[in-house]
Amino acid sequence: MFTPPFEITPEIINLISEISEKIGSLNTKKVVKLRKISKIQTLIGTLKIEGIEADEEKVTALLEGKRVLATQREIAEIKGAIALYENIDTFDYKNELDLLKAHKILMQDVLKDAGKYRTKNVGVGNEKEITHIAPPARNVPKLMSDLFEWLKVTKLHPLIVSSVFHYEFEFIHPFVDGNGRIGRFWQTLILYNWKNVFEYLPIESLIYENQDEYYSAIEKSTQIGSSTPFIEFMLKIILDTLNTPQATPQATPQDEKERKIIEFCQIPRSRKEIAEYLGIKDRKYLKEILDRLINKNLLQMTIPDKPTSPKQRYVINPNC
Repeated sequence: MFTPPFEITPEIINLISEISEKIGSLNTKKVVKLRKISKIQTLIGTLKIEGIEADEEKVTALLEGKRVLATQREIAEIKGAIALYENIDTFDYKNELDLLKAHKILMQDVLKDAGKYRTKNVGVGNEKEITHIAPPARNVPKLMSDLFEWLKVTKLHPLIVSSVFHYEFEFIHPFVDGNGRIGRFWQTLILYNWKNVFEYLPIESLIYENQDEYYSAIEKSTQIGSSTPFIEFMLKIILDTLNTPQATPQATPQDEKERKIIEFCQIPRSRKEIAEYLGIKDRKYLKEILDRLINKNLLQMTIPDKPTSPKQRYVINPNC
């Protein structure tokens, strides 16, 4: 029987222990109260990782059945993600047919072959380079069948199982499109079946905040032929999610970052200084936070007529 290659390291054991302890101490009633906020952050995170223009306004409006100003494809992508997560309790994570069903729900208004494995070879990468050549299309059905057979019989901890599946799924890349969203959803599904509280924890949002490291962990695992680096990364993300204000509802993670920026920018600061202070590596994500603070009149540029100036600094608005 196929067994995915990985090693259970001392770090993995320690992270599992910390996560389990944290879950045991959670006030689940408080977490459930934040269900809508968490759902919105989950959807925004998993969509934005794929470069889809999903913001709080659009996602909230579509959740409430309202019209939004967006392209037909953007609306279809967001609606598909909403439908997928709203049906989380209808899927059996050990059932391969349910995976195909999940993909069809996600991509039915986007892809002609939604819910079907790809029939052509694909490469994975960015605008500059191909970082991974996925297995040939003819091998996909067997590879996925083997992965689900392992999923049915493994006795390993769900935190490990979910991370291994997530990596192996991305390595196989069984669909033409939507692989990242389905891989992240299936990990959440496995965790949800272990502890229901994972329905209310926006892991995908934390992945978005650390997407460079996310892709780096996938690439590193592929290079060494073992999902160990990816398991360690995902467990850290899960622990970080449990440590965010979603678990203690005083504020959302975005609110916390905004507060830190306001405190830090008592004197003018550059983007680089702010990024280093917050530990944010994704420039686009940082720009979104800064723009949001500027729109709220909480922050201002020192050179507003030249937004991209290398001398640009950000400082609190003295009139706020």
